[in-house]
Amino acid sequence: MLTDLPYFATAEKYFDIGIIDMILRLCAATVIGMLIGLNRDVNGKPTGMRTLALVALGAAVVSVVAVHFQDLIDHPDALSRVVQGILQGVLTGVGFIGAGVILRQPKSMSVSGLTTAATVWITAALGIACALAAWHIVVIATILTFIVLIVLKPVELVLVRYIGNERAVDEGVDP
Repeated sequence: MLTDLPYFATAEKYFDIGIIDMILRLCAATVIGMLIGLNRDVNGKPTGMRTLALVALGAAVVSVVAVHFQDLIDHPDALSRVVQGILQGVLTGVGFIGAGVILRQPKSMSVSGLTTAATVWITAALGIACALAAWHIVVIATILTFIVLIVLKPVELVLVRYIGNERAVDEGVDP
């Protein structure tokens, strides 16, 4: 039943996390970041296992801290505002980190690093989902992330060649 999922639970049940649960959430975020980072390492990109593990862990830590405020459980409006503010702050801040890997080649329209920047952002989002114990979302989003990073690369190359934009394949496609 949908209401049995953790993100539909009452505030007391959902936000009352013990040390073991907290460790599980933080470790899950770190492992997912490492796995996504491994893909970036294999493709020779600027972010790798350690970077994305830290991005996911950092997002998870901030999120766990947000939901760990026991004083806010009795005040759902305050809890909601705190969680929303932290999520917005993390995702905005990570966007700036991702912007650091986007490069535009001088004298050309070629831009590289967009996929890596998007990978940094989705890694942070997965870290937040781990911290909030939204395990169904974590699994589905992780699978979709790997499909996009691994499966869509060759599909993109074939489609771009078929459509006829050779320059995009040679200059700007970020695996």
